[in-house]
Amino acid sequence: MPAYRQSVSWWCFVPNLLSPLEFVRMAADLGLDALELLPREHWQLARDHGLAIAAVDGHASILEGLNRREHHPRIIAELQAKIRLADEWEIANLICFSGSRAGLDDANGIAVTAEGLARVAPLAEDAGVTLVLETLNSKVDHPDYQADRTAWAVEVCRLVDSPAVRVLYDIYHMQIMEGDIIRTIGAEHPWIGHYHTAGNPGRHELDDDQELNYPAIFRAIAATGYGGYVGHEFIPTGDPVTGLRAAVAMARCD
Repeated sequence: MPAYRQSVSWWCFVPNLLSPLEFVRMAADLGLDALELLPREHWQLARDHGLAIAAVDGHASILEGLNRREHHPRIIAELQAKIRLADEWEIANLICFSGSRAGLDDANGIAVTAEGLARVAPLAEDAGVTLVLETLNSKVDHPDYQADRTAWAVEVCRLVDSPAVRVLYDIYHMQIMEGDIIRTIGAEHPWIGHYHTAGNPGRHELDDDQELNYPAIFRAIAATGYGGYVGHEFIPTGDPVTGLRAAVAMARCD
């Protein structure tokens, strides 16, 4: 069995496919370890069913993120509050965003993003919380998002140089932008603090109708000794229980 744990994202299932209670019960019944991105009012529901909270948004927003200094006062205040909540609720990760490029060159975007994260990294370290900078594709889903390459996010982490700042490596998004998933995992795994999965194209189940070889990808993640969360973030096209059960079994390298 891999050392990593498994989680699943709320928004992919609730409310379009399942009620909050149905979703939480499904996750618990399938042996998942945690949920992600669930609203604050449902945190206790997860805990009542023996599920941890793997990740929630650390700040708003995807478009107005850490790559602009004018956003730092707001974002830092939001992160400070979320770190305190994450400490209280034992939430492992807070998701952070670069923001849109809007003509900003990569070197400046990286430097300013690192500057912002460095201001809250000591608080996160003390709380045992990881700030994970999410990689998103700018080709299909998030036009002009700046942290759209693994190397961009890794360089931010290098500059901050804190164990509390890592990359959220989203396999679906990075397949769209750069591919070479298994080689990237092998090379950059020390900087990766969280993973997201989904099939490409379409962001659906991890099945044979999409191009990613997930059994091999999960084996590659396991081979690094990674012990954090692998979060399933796909939108089911069929029965949600069947799709999630298959993903969980695949990620266990059964």
